[in-house]
Amino acid sequence: MTAAEEPVRVWTEGRAARLTLNRPHALNALTHTMVRRVDAALTAWEHDPAVRTVIITGAGARGLCAGGDLRPIYEDARTGGTDSAGFWRDEYRLNARIARYPKPYVAVMDGIVRGGGVGISAHGSVRVVTEHSRIAMPETGIGFVPDVGGTYLLALAPGELGTHLALTGARIGAGDALLCGLADHFVPSADLPRLLADLATRPVRDALGPYVSQPPPGELAGARSWIDACYGADTVERIVARLRGHGTGAADAAADTLVTKSPTASKVALAALRRARRLGPLERVLEQEYRISCAALASPDLAEGIRAQVIDKDRGPHWTPATLSEVTDADVARYFVPPAGGELRLATTSQEMPW
Repeated sequence: MTAAEEPVRVWTEGRAARLTLNRPHALNALTHTMVRRVDAALTAWEHDPAVRTVIITGAGARGLCAGGDLRPIYEDARTGGTDSAGFWRDEYRLNARIARYPKPYVAVMDGIVRGGGVGISAHGSVRVVTEHSRIAMPETGIGFVPDVGGTYLLALAPGELGTHLALTGARIGAGDALLCGLADHFVPSADLPRLLADLATRPVRDALGPYVSQPPPGELAGARSWIDACYGADTVERIVARLRGHGTGAADAAADTLVTKSPTASKVALAALRRARRLGPLERVLEQEYRISCAALASPDLAEGIRAQVIDKDRGPHWTPATLSEVTDADVARYFVPPAGGELRLATTSQEMPW
């Protein structure tokens, strides 16, 4: 395999170390091999004095990363396998590592950034979005729950914006990503080549300065009144009822979207977000997400959701149970128990970033 064919291209350019997710035909969807490759590179660069900045980008014109590769997870869920648990264990460890990395980790969140793509970018210390950025955590649409630290990030968003994004899987652009705390800087896409070149020779703050500008206006700030009022309810059923009764087209559209998602995943996602607000550091939330993901692997909705969206693409999943009212508290509670294969235990560190 040539360097150009590697699923993650790894090289250095001046003071910068570069990672490029390199599966453009699959929208750079993450595999276990790619997670391990990124982790190994971060290990090699952490104590290398020649490397002052790490930059992650995606190959191709469509985006940074569309999330984890769902086909192996589908096979696992369909056949009762356990390989996905190993993938998640390494992926979540990588997410935590990125958040604590002692050198600037610059994530270029251009184009599509979904699911695992959020995990590999939005925990970074310098997160750049463009006018092409389309960011989402759409897991409830495949019978899954926002993971890769997604419930941690969304729980920190203002008001109930994170709840709205988690339950509906709505895509947001640059302005809303900045509002929700998923990004730090807006840079026009035309300026990215020059920014990347400058990062190879200059400190991050100096390199960024000339390129950062105001993003296009977002939509969520103007929707806070109905989002906070409706998503503040304590159950998904009550959220839907409030959306239906609010009397605005946007709230009705959100309800229409929400009720197409897995009822079980929606209820678990709401519980996970509420718990994430009390858990403390990212590592504790990732441990909770690992429990949820392992439980989801044994549920019928994950295989069915991936089948409908990715395998057969009929977009008509048959959820089990089929309605929110049929999902019991006990059904939700089982997603939060320790998995049979053992817990994910992550150390926490508190360190001042020297840069």
